[in-house]
Amino acid sequence: MGRTYNIAVVPGDGTGPEVVTEGLKALDSASNKFGFKLDLHRLDIGGDRYLKTGEVLPKGAVDELRQYDAIYLGAIGHPDVKPGILEKGILLKLRFELDQYINLRPVKLYPGVECPLKDKQPEDIDFVVIRENTEGLYAGAGGFLKKETPDEVAIQESINTRKGVDRCLHYAFDYTKKRNRKKNLTLCGKTNVLTFAFDLWERAFREMSLKYPEIKADYAHVDAITMWFVKNPEWFDVIVTDNMFGDIITDLGAMIQGGMGIAAGGNINPEGVSMFEPIGGSAPKYKGQNLINPLAAICAAGMMLDHLGEETAGRKIEQAVMDVTKNRIKSLAAGAMGCSTTEVGDMVAELVAK
Repeated sequence: MGRTYNIAVVPGDGTGPEVVTEGLKALDSASNKFGFKLDLHRLDIGGDRYLKTGEVLPKGAVDELRQYDAIYLGAIGHPDVKPGILEKGILLKLRFELDQYINLRPVKLYPGVECPLKDKQPEDIDFVVIRENTEGLYAGAGGFLKKETPDEVAIQESINTRKGVDRCLHYAFDYTKKRNRKKNLTLCGKTNVLTFAFDLWERAFREMSLKYPEIKADYAHVDAITMWFVKNPEWFDVIVTDNMFGDIITDLGAMIQGGMGIAAGGNINPEGVSMFEPIGGSAPKYKGQNLINPLAAICAAGMMLDHLGEETAGRKIEQAVMDVTKNRIKSLAAGAMGCSTTEVGDMVAELVAK
């Protein structure tokens, strides 16, 4: 038996526990096949716990999570909790406190998945968005003046530090080099309007590109990026951008790869603990019905293995997912797959074991 990995499992809210269960099946098959061990620790973090205790994160939870090799997250979001409480108090807090300064979002169209773009095939949609994950508009800088009066002022500031920008760009250039596909890294920004923040981003980008002569480094405004994602997604290899723009364009990316049901991502601290999750949220209306599509959570599990160094096992999970999308389900939509949540998980696990 090879290395043992200590994994924190946070099933979370809504359908999160259901999709995590199916992801764990794939992880179990992969660990048995490729000779490593996963020591899993389930943590009670989410909306149900908040409603019972009034505490968003258990005391000491962040320090405990630092001790794990990775975090596998199902979903955070509860219909009985006011929007923003769990998202800020759990998701954003963990990203900031654990310094998960990279959000990694592969955008890949799998065989058999219906794409809303006319005539686009899997070979046309295969790129990665790298989003700075701890600064920008999401840093929480700003406030109100004369709130709830006719003279109210609301200020939200975008914080961009040279350190934060440099480490994000360094990760992006290294990732593009390792990916070894088109060796093309595109900076997505808005230099013609956001002339302070993206002046910093563009200067740092051009300076760092000199250290990577093998990488083609180019720039595009965010509005152009959104147009080209739809018209010419085949142009892209790796895109790097700030927190806000990254949040927006990755949702567009999810749609052109077939929807939230297949979109997975990682919140990465290259020097610490990273967290992997499906993008689609908790989908509470499908809770307990055994109808939700678990493939995004299974893809997140594969990303986690790749990050841990079990790259062959991670690829095997992705190949199994591609087999399922091509040959074994009718749709990615909940209730329209032609099989249940558990059946999809079983299919992937069996394919990984072969």
